[in-house]
Amino acid sequence: MLLPETTVRHIMKHITVLLLLTLICSPLQAEVYKWVDDQGKIHFSDKEPKSSSASKLELKINTYSSPTYSESSSREGNKKVVMYSTEWCGYCKKARLYFKNNNINYKEYDIEKSAKANKEHKRLGATGVPLILVGKKKMNGFSETGFNRIYENP
Repeated sequence: MLLPETTVRHIMKHITVLLLLTLICSPLQAEVYKWVDDQGKIHFSDKEPKSSSASKLELKINTYSSPTYSESSSREGNKKVVMYSTEWCGYCKKARLYFKNNNINYKEYDIEKSAKANKEHKRLGATGVPLILVGKKKMNGFSETGFNRIYENP
């Protein structure tokens, strides 16, 4: 049995879209190399240099993929919301938008722009962003449900 031409085109269109999405969404395997040239300058590149020995760097993403919760040693008030973040962090952007849409006042500290914020972020035991404090509750990462849990019961 032969399929009508429009059905075949429709199927081919979906297969093409799926293949493109597979290629686009596949993880990129970037390698970063570090080396020192003859003048003592340090270089970084995604290509290994031919003329000098380079070391391959291990890179870690500094964001939380799922929220975790604990008590904070912060001395903040019960409903006061504080977020340690970076400009590029997707979960930080989600948290900002959620706070804005729900009229939640918060204080934000960018750990890449402020040495003081970075030091406090580390003192609080965080290793990624966002770090959200509500009173004595601490949330590593962001989810609406998780935030509401610590916001409603600080």
